[in-house]
Amino acid sequence: MSRLKKITESAERLGRKLLIPYLVAGDPDNSRTVALMHSLVKSGADIIELGIPFSDPSSDGPVIQRAVERSLARGTSLKDTFEIVSEFRQLDTSTPVVLMGYLNPLEIMGYDVFVERALLADVDGVLIVDMPPRESGELRDKLQKAEIDTIFLVAPTTKKSRAKDIIQRTSGYLYYVSLKGVTGAAITEQESVSEKLEELRALTKLPIVIGFGIKDEESARSMAKLADGVVVGSALVERIGSLNAEGFNQNNIDGCTDIIKAMREAINDLD
Repeated sequence: MSRLKKITESAERLGRKLLIPYLVAGDPDNSRTVALMHSLVKSGADIIELGIPFSDPSSDGPVIQRAVERSLARGTSLKDTFEIVSEFRQLDTSTPVVLMGYLNPLEIMGYDVFVERALLADVDGVLIVDMPPRESGELRDKLQKAEIDTIFLVAPTTKKSRAKDIIQRTSGYLYYVSLKGVTGAAITEQESVSEKLEELRALTKLPIVIGFGIKDEESARSMAKLADGVVVGSALVERIGSLNAEGFNQNNIDGCTDIIKAMREAINDLD
């Protein structure tokens, strides 16, 4: 059984909401990305989404764009991203790691090499933001053979017929983008999110997690009531960026991830 399946089935059985933080590989640097990942697990993360640095992150808001720029300025590559996962795996063999990014770096590396390195690094899932699901067959087949999940996004504007098409190609969990915009924006239409999730639940038994706009304990709690879990990106990445110039030690690494601990407590306390 894959790590993702194991953790999502366990969460469902226990009535536990999934908490999935996102951070950018190589921000502030490779070794401290690994330290942050371990601190996230200690703070209550169930799954970690690790962003692959790319020069044109079109779906990301300014906070994550700046993190990507910091990472790329240090020369972080896709190869480095795999090395970060491998180092993380030296001490943690149970927490699922999902690589999230854009298609260009994969195309440059080549699908065969990408999947081989993902397998060697012990990656659990891949989410490529700008890969159309209907055109994903070649990569998805290779990932499936390696027993690595392929995760796709569904947006508020996704029609039911297209959602069905996306779900057929999705494994691990379904990622629902809560708003029309980029990462870091605020969720303003909770009722429409609820309606969309009801529609999606009628189409799939996959866990559905909500990302974009999860900023604090209140938003995490309100969205966790509707979904099987929440993804936290910009709020965490902004903390990492605010400490970037000060240098890092274990205390301020743990300080960055305190927001995840607070969200864990908030969503554990759901009625």
